[in-house]
This record gives sequence, structure tokens and C-alpha cells, in this order.
Amino acid sequence: MIKILKSCTTLAVSLAFATSALAQEPLKTLGKGEGELSIVAWAGYIERGETDKAYDWVTDFEKSSGCKVSVKTAATSDEMVALLNEGGFDLVTASGDASLRLVAGKRVQPVNTDLIPSWKTLDARMQDAPWHTVKGVHYGTPYVWGPNVLMYNTDAFKGEAPKSWKVVFEEMTLPDGKSNKGRVQAYDGPIHVADAANYLMAHKPELGIKDPYELNEDQYKAALDILRVQRTLVGRYWHDAMIQIDDFKNEGVVASGSWPFQVNLLTAEKQPIAAVFPEEGTTGWADTTMLSSESAHPNCAYMWMEHSLSPKVQGNVSAWFGANPSVGAACKGNALLTDEGCKTNGYDNFEKVKFWKTPVAKCASQSECVPYHRWVSDYIGVIGGR
Repeated sequence: MIKILKSCTTLAVSLAFATSALAQEPLKTLGKGEGELSIVAWAGYIERGETDKAYDWVTDFEKSSGCKVSVKTAATSDEMVALLNEGGFDLVTASGDASLRLVAGKRVQPVNTDLIPSWKTLDARMQDAPWHTVKGVHYGTPYVWGPNVLMYNTDAFKGEAPKSWKVVFEEMTLPDGKSNKGRVQAYDGPIHVADAANYLMAHKPELGIKDPYELNEDQYKAALDILRVQRTLVGRYWHDAMIQIDDFKNEGVVASGSWPFQVNLLTAEKQPIAAVFPEEGTTGWADTTMLSSESAHPNCAYMWMEHSLSPKVQGNVSAWFGANPSVGAACKGNALLTDEGCKTNGYDNFEKVKFWKTPVAKCASQSECVPYHRWVSDYIGVIGGR
């Protein structure tokens, strides 16, 4: 993990120059597919029916386009940045804490939305979102979005949902009569500092935090202090979704920030698992399919971006991951998502989610903020017990 985080620091430092970087010219016309396509993606984002035959949005694409899809799963945004920095990939499903770093580092190129006919069907909230749009230039196609939920073991909480993130930040006795110490997890990525800041926004309003990604020195120190307390409680820092699933099933973990993906898989196995949107609110992710500036298969990449915006694919991805589609039409008529799926997944809570973004020194809410490279190095220290 430390190697991955350090490899991203250089790109983080260059973020301030994102708006002044010269944009690469986007593709002008769509040609014949090159026969293959390589994607860096979050777990569960690119499915071909290997886990569940009902969830397959790759096979039909390969048949219609002639582009053979290969996928490299990444566990964190920093890993995605590191992989794209190494090269050899065409697309990446980047979250907001990675997307502008990729623009700043010139690792992704602008997209020609005229070559993506379904662009016009996008949710208006997503079309010009700041995590993929720089000075009116689009650097990708919105994919899906969702909150970071509090997942918990219903047996440990005696059937009563926890109301606050306090259960993972402060030592306490849980409803089953046992301490939470050693039984909770935290996300293995520096963006988790924002979760601590979000918690402080509700519990220490005197700090004046307006945005959990925009912290001055005092606010940042308070967030690190909360994380150091959390360090004494955490049994494992998670970044692999499947390992977290196993930890909840077999290692006695009872509460953690998580993705709906893990919640869905565990509940499908009839495990005593549920999730809640705590009273402090949540951070979250809105992911963009971004085209590498060094893509060897741009025509296949554009074909995939168009394919990814079909209501069927949007609905199927959202059903599988517990996410929300970027195309509103996917909320109705999808057998896997069902007509209630968008409501269940929080489609109407868009304004309540504090979406991941990369912290920068020149921030909007105050005169100066702690930049991301500090988050990277200091979070390594927190995990290491410093």
C-alpha cells in the first residue's frame, strides 16, 4: 500500500496546474475497432457473468464491436493513478479523488462527446460535473455513483441500526455487550481523512469545517487526531472488497465504512449484514470512464463509453454494485435493478453526498488548505501508528 501511495504523490503535487495544462486534441472521427480494450476498474464494475450469469455487460459488447475486453481491478484511487501512470491501459473508471490528478498529469485525454450519441441522455447533474470537466472540457464519460455506507453486523447491534459513524471512530460498548475495539475497519486510502473531517463537521462545529476535502492546518490536525484514535480500534484497514467480505463473515468484524457492493454480496448470501446512511451524512464517489492519453485502442474505447451509457448497462451495473446510474432512464424497466432500485440506492440523495475530490492548497472555502500529498504521507503515518 505504501508503495502505491508514494507513487501517486508527484501527480498530486501537480494538481494545481490542471487548469493550465494544454489539452490533447480529442478524436475527431470514430474508426474501426482495434480488436481489444484494456480497462482499469473498481471491483464489480466490468462484469462478464463469471460471478453471476445474470450480470454480464461485456459479452454482447465484444460480439458487436469485435473488441476483446481485459480488466485490471484496482482497490484504491491511488492504485488507479499509479497503474495509468505505468501505461498500457485504454480506460479507467476514476473516482473524483483521482480524476483531476489524471488530468493534471496529462494521463487522460479530452473526449469528443459528439462521438458518444448517448451523452445527451445523461443526468443533467452529471454532464458538467467538476470531477471530469475542466474549463468546459470533458475528460470522460460519467459511469455510476453512490455513497460510502456504514455496514454493520445486525447480530452485534441486536437488530438496531447504528445512527452515527461514532461506532468506528470512538471506543464504545456495542449492543451485544462487547467493545468495538478490534472489531471495526477503516478504508486503506488517504481519502479516508475526509471521513474523519465529515464526522468532525457534525461533532465539533467550532472547527468551522465547511468541506471535508478543504481543511486548514487546525482542522486537518483534528482529523488526524480522530484517525489516530481509530487506529487503536481497527482490526484491519481494508482496500480489497472481497477480503472485507471475508472479514465480516469469518473474522469477527462488525462495523466499517463500505461500498454497497459488499453489502449486496453479503446480504445475497443471507449473512446478518445491513447498511445505514448515518446522521452525519456520508462521503461518496461519482466515477468517470476516462480515456488514457496513451490509449492504443481509442476506437474500441469510444465504443465502450457509448455502450456503458445504455440504460440496460447502467441499470445492471447499478443493481450489481448497489450504485446509482448516470442515465436516469435506467431507473425504470430494468429487471435487475427494478423500479425501486434507484430509490433504494439513494438516487434522490445526490445533494447529501460529499463526493470524493482531490484536496488542493488553493481551495474554495478558505484561504489555504492542506494539499493531497500531505494526506498521503500523513495517512501512511497514521496507519503505521505515528
